[in-house]
Amino acid sequence: MRHASTPTERGLGVFLDAYHQHLRASVTTSAHTLRNYMSDLQQFLDFAGRSARSPASLDRTLVRRYITWLRADHHPKSVARKLSVLRGFCRFLVRRGTILTDPTAGVRPPKQGRGLPAHLSVDDTFRLLDAPTTDATWRGLRDRTLLEVLYACGLRVSELVGLCWKDVDPELETVRVLGKGGKERVVPIGQPALAALSVYRERVKTEGGPCGVEDPVFLNSRFSRLTTRSVARVVDRLTRLSGTHVKASPHVLRHSFATHLLGSGADLRAIQELLGHARLSTTQTYTHVDLGWLAEVYDRAHPRS
Repeated sequence: MRHASTPTERGLGVFLDAYHQHLRASVTTSAHTLRNYMSDLQQFLDFAGRSARSPASLDRTLVRRYITWLRADHHPKSVARKLSVLRGFCRFLVRRGTILTDPTAGVRPPKQGRGLPAHLSVDDTFRLLDAPTTDATWRGLRDRTLLEVLYACGLRVSELVGLCWKDVDPELETVRVLGKGGKERVVPIGQPALAALSVYRERVKTEGGPCGVEDPVFLNSRFSRLTTRSVARVVDRLTRLSGTHVKASPHVLRHSFATHLLGSGADLRAIQELLGHARLSTTQTYTHVDLGWLAEVYDRAHPRS
């Protein structure tokens, strides 16, 4: 990992390189997460400038100034994440004996509102999945297929791009997914998504693309594995084409998957397993229950409704 070599950053940059190597050795840190961690820490170094020429210059005042600066232009959730990343780096320095105390200790992230996550209605989801496209190439088929799979299985975007053909079982109608922390799970997949995968795979074959069991399912124009950023661009473009009112993203489709299952009577713990959440409380934040559906349940179940 390369870092700026100016005098203001060279001191801490060496320790940042060591932390990067430490995280790379961790089986629970994905490459995508690692890039984000390093980007957040580099942002801190850029902010600190001459104030952080060495580990000894790290103090609570500098950390508080950084958090105040972030709050001006970042969502509270982003500020909390960046503070958490910086805290991990400082604790690493403490364990190594590089610094004596953790400068992030006692620094609290900004309070966050518990707003409901964005999601698509069932009608908007179908409008997105059925939206016509003028792209008749194999990439056009890929784009339609990845939408189907995202919604059918409620996958994280990193899980989607990590799929290989060996992970898809058309007979059992399941997909094997490698989730956070290297945890594997098997999720059902519906017939529309399976049919889209089959058509897409055959089209890739005719184009001379790789379709073996060990090959990635979703490919870029060079027939390499598609990136998470490319998937986000695809979803954004197709959302605009469909005319839906909610700005969709891969994660919005995941929220929609959970919300629609819950609204149709699925058990919350079953949804937790499908999403691959370690805690039920995480699943609860992903599910937005329609008020009309809640009123119907109330009317049916409450003795004094």
